[in-house]
Amino acid sequence: MSRYFLTTPIFYVNDAPHIGHAYTVLNGDAVTRWHRLLGEEVFYLTGTDEHGLKVQRAAEANGLSPLEQADGTSQRFREAWAELGVANDEFIRTTEPRHHRSVQTLMQRAYDNGYIYSAVYDGWYSVSDEAYVSEEDVSEEDIESGRVERMTEENYFFKLSEFEEPLLKWFESNPTNITPEGYRNEALGIIRGGLRDISITRTSIDWGIPVPWAEGHVFYVWYDALTNYATAAGYGNDDERFAQWWPSVRHLLGKDIIRFHCVYWPAMLLAAGVEELPQYHVHGWLLVGGEKMSKSAFNQISPTDLVNDFGVDGFRYSLLRDTPFGPDSEVSHEALQHRYNTDLANNFGNLLQRSSTLVHQKCDGIGPAPDPDHPLADIAAEVYADAAAAWDRFQPSVALEATWRLIRDTNEYLQATEPWKMDSGPLVNTVLGNALEALRIVCVLASPAIPTSCEAAWTRLGLDGSPLDQRLPEAAVWGQYPGRLPVAQGDPLFPRLKG
Repeated sequence: MSRYFLTTPIFYVNDAPHIGHAYTVLNGDAVTRWHRLLGEEVFYLTGTDEHGLKVQRAAEANGLSPLEQADGTSQRFREAWAELGVANDEFIRTTEPRHHRSVQTLMQRAYDNGYIYSAVYDGWYSVSDEAYVSEEDVSEEDIESGRVERMTEENYFFKLSEFEEPLLKWFESNPTNITPEGYRNEALGIIRGGLRDISITRTSIDWGIPVPWAEGHVFYVWYDALTNYATAAGYGNDDERFAQWWPSVRHLLGKDIIRFHCVYWPAMLLAAGVEELPQYHVHGWLLVGGEKMSKSAFNQISPTDLVNDFGVDGFRYSLLRDTPFGPDSEVSHEALQHRYNTDLANNFGNLLQRSSTLVHQKCDGIGPAPDPDHPLADIAAEVYADAAAAWDRFQPSVALEATWRLIRDTNEYLQATEPWKMDSGPLVNTVLGNALEALRIVCVLASPAIPTSCEAAWTRLGLDGSPLDQRLPEAAVWGQYPGRLPVAQGDPLFPRLKG
């Protein structure tokens, strides 16, 4: 059985979850649900990043210890993803003992291999970004505003400069190691621009993982945080598990952390002797009024607020369908509501409501079987091929667009045949059987985005089990609605939103 190991970035515990976090996690959830439908063994990982100066200062501002700050905010992320129906397999915290062992093992191996040395760091540091900032990138405004601070301390440095050629060879031999291609070119440009050694430890704080070879040093947050992916796969704790899962690892991330994930992290792995490097799927920013959504900006939006407006599946679908994966995307309440009403209320919901009502009016509530040779069968095959290709490319919005073609074409088929004008009998049975079969296939193909709603629709069709338990591509083949099943009526699955 093939494996699919997908990770999200782990999120800082200095603030609450917002819609930007939700966008990343929901894309990952939908893609991993698709791979489960394919029968693959899936491991979906998310979690929280809990060390560093930014967390320590947030805790002090809140009158808490760093661990108390981490405990409370980490739980908020867990609750947010549970509310959104995210089916992650693990939630990792960087304060876990297993993670300490993993970080210390990885970095000790890099140290033993000669890629880490002691020196003094004297330069600028951005607390908000948890990043060292080069002299040429610091403006007077940065200094006056306090965005950067001067720091001088004894550090250990990683010989990143020695990995220019190995990383370039990796790019050359793996043309799809980072998608979309524009972000791959960005990472490649960083490497070709020359790599400088980087500081990886701190002595000015103690809220971090201790360096095993140097008392008084803790690992700088990125080199702690990045290792979480290996920790969850078993690195430093379970070698057999790591060997099973690591070859299939893929990292999902936003474009603002490309340098750390796509340059520093693979170099760290190579330095520790790990030769199998990740694949990456990178997305742009969500923009509100043209501005990046962030923890500190006025345009921060809570997922809970939008769930209250759209429902869980309504929010999941509208966000995934309306914001293509890859480029920056403008997001607004109005656009999400338009998407909800158009695709969910007017198309999917209407098809289910109309079909079930007609089955009760014309077929005594018993769903008939479809025509195995109807032209909708060819459309269903095309829809599956297009959707499968899009999911494989990590393009949920494109996959959902393909899936909705079957819904639209089936609605048009009903408009053309007008079964509500037909007398009960074989002809109306065939028309409604075809509509029920289209709905059966849609329930499977749309389930990665709207799992709860697809399960509800599946049950209304009288089908046993769940669309989440179906296996593709077999489940997408036309003609499998068996007929002679009781079809349930009910309230609209997606009530139209007003205002």
